[in-house]
Parts: sequence; C-alpha cells; structure tokens
Amino acid sequence: MKQYQDKYFKRAKKENYAARSVYKLKEMDKRFKLFKPGQTVLDLGAAPGSWTQFAGERVGKTGHVLGVDIQETKHSFPENITFLQADVFSDAPELLEAMEPLRPFDLIISDMAPKTTGIKFADQANSLELCERAFEVALKYLKTGGHFTVKIFESGDTKDFRDALRPYFGKIKNFKPYSSRSESKEIFIVALGFKGADG
Repeated sequence: MKQYQDKYFKRAKKENYAARSVYKLKEMDKRFKLFKPGQTVLDLGAAPGSWTQFAGERVGKTGHVLGVDIQETKHSFPENITFLQADVFSDAPELLEAMEPLRPFDLIISDMAPKTTGIKFADQANSLELCERAFEVALKYLKTGGHFTVKIFESGDTKDFRDALRPYFGKIKNFKPYSSRSESKEIFIVALGFKGADG
C-alpha cells in the first residue's frame, strides 16, 4: 500500500501538482470529458490545490477556475485561477464577489471529505452531509447542461443520494478511480447534463 501511495505522491511532486489526488480528476476527465477550453469551474474543498491546478490547465486562458476551501494553500496559481480561503457554504461577501462574474458555472467539482473520526458510520454520515450541501451549491450556481462531480464515502445511503440527483441530471455515474487507494471507501458520483434547478 505504501508503495502504491508513493507512486502517485512522487509523480505529483515531479509534475509539480499540489497533491496526488490530481490523478483521480484526470481519470474522471478522461472517462467523462468533463473539461473544455473556456469553461468556468467551481472547485469545492480545493486545498491544497491540485484539482484547481488541473482544472486551470484544462480550461485554458479563456476559462477561469475558482477554488474555495476553509484551509489555505501554499501553492501559487496562474491568472486564470482564483483561490479563496472561505467557507463555500457561507454568504461571505468576498465569496459572493468572486462568484458573481463567473456564475453560472459550467462545472462544479468537489473532493471534500470530513475530518475522519475512525467511526465508520459517523464518517459516512458526515461525508453524505457534505455531498448534500455541495449539491445545494450546484442547484444554485450550475449552468443548464453543466456537470457536477462529488466525492462520497460509500454507504447504504449512497444510492439514495444518487437517486436524489437523478431528476436534475441527464446521466448519473459512479466512478472509482484507479488512483484511489484500494482500501479507500471513497467513490465519485459524476452527474452529467444539468437540467436546471426545477429538474
């Protein structure tokens, strides 16, 4: 397992990405074609910033990525990326100001995870709550036809959450990246083709 981790950790360091998690997003993009040049992207729970970096590369100079996290990042970003240390679920003036010129977003991505307690059911419940709140953000700020992808700790409630998304999107897919650790219970729900907040 350590060797497996090292492979992606070393690769991320070599390719100047902030974290190994970038390869999960790369796999998702390869499979589902999430990104296009010129898009606006909202990255929820963005620190340390590897997803934000990759999104910035993919949307190019004509696009823009807003990464938001309550934690700071030491990483520096090019001009087509804004990183904001804020609570994405708040109505903080600086957050609303940063969102305003970019909304509605073509793509909203979330790699958010709760602080794990080691208590399986508590961690799953906290993960589900983050997903539900991320979905509320998507309903508010996602463009019709846009995509939404969110990390969840798999549990008995995963299907119910997926079913709650179904009326609002053309397709819902589960995805387990190869670069996720094999013992990890995380999966990603990829929701494609937003129909609008009215479903």
